[in-house]
Amino acid sequence: MRLFHRTSLHPDLVMQEADAFFAALRLDCVQAELRTRQYRGALGTLTLSVKMDGGHYTFLEATTDQVGESRLDKNVKKFFVRVHRLADPRHQLEAAY
Repeated sequence: MRLFHRTSLHPDLVMQEADAFFAALRLDCVQAELRTRQYRGALGTLTLSVKMDGGHYTFLEATTDQVGESRLDKNVKKFFVRVHRLADPRHQLEAAY
């Protein structure tokens, strides 16, 4: 599954947060480049890449080896919420119904 997120945070900060977040899930970083990480563990394999997008935005792309919405995919979405809260700590999530 492929998931995307766009933020105003610097790519280096996003990668630091990713390393801390996915290490807490017991996913090992098996490949680390400047703006790409590959994590592997019991939940599956995740490839996370960040790149500058449209000037001052950072584009995050996460690809998992899971089909459908697995536990790994849900944790990637939680990571995106964490990144969103870092960018805007005052933002309150609300139900959209």
